[in-house]
Amino acid sequence: MENQMNSPVSLGGSVSATETNRVLRNTFLLLALSMIPTVAGAWLGVALKLPIPGGFIGFAIFFAGVMGFQFAIHRFRDSSIGVVILLVFTFFMGLMLSRMLGSVMNFKNGSSLIMMAFGGTAAILTGMAMTGMMIKSSLTGMGKFLYIGMWSAVVLGVIALVFQIPMLQIPMLMIAITGLVLVIFSLYIMYDVNQIVTGGETNYIIAATQLYIDVFSVFQSLLALLGIFGGEKD
Repeated sequence: MENQMNSPVSLGGSVSATETNRVLRNTFLLLALSMIPTVAGAWLGVALKLPIPGGFIGFAIFFAGVMGFQFAIHRFRDSSIGVVILLVFTFFMGLMLSRMLGSVMNFKNGSSLIMMAFGGTAAILTGMAMTGMMIKSSLTGMGKFLYIGMWSAVVLGVIALVFQIPMLQIPMLMIAITGLVLVIFSLYIMYDVNQIVTGGETNYIIAATQLYIDVFSVFQSLLALLGIFGGEKD
């Protein structure tokens, strides 16, 4: 998600329809492939009950991993090594997700909540991607607002963790941050697909990385909200 983390805008360019379709096709194929190591990492973390840290330490590891892998992917974006790094990255993301999945599975309806989050994510991905493809003009200006919103959510989350604000005792704070993340990254799906369609992103490895983080963030946010509002304790 190079444009999300490092720059609020992407520059458009003159790209043929054939090239655009190729990038779009390869992006979604790689995005689909990336789900395999994600599921593998999540399953491994849950099955082995790996001690994935939470709180500020967990956030720091997650954030450092996202930034580090993005840098490496960008470095090798024009070779097959970039694809390998992306797949390792998605395995890492699956491992980090396993802590939340394990918590949700403690609910009586945990499996149902996970399937609902998966279905909701698929619906959002489909709807926002189609919208991004139908809009033929570049949404570059929109990227500035999404960029500000994303970092606002990050800062709010860090403040809550650093000052050890008991978010579980102040559900409205957690709901607000999670809802903000859900809205921002849902819109980022539309934005990132539009960048491909309008020639702003021509590298399918980078495009797939951006969309993967969008989808991951949407799923994680939906799962958190479903757990808050629909989790049934034993």
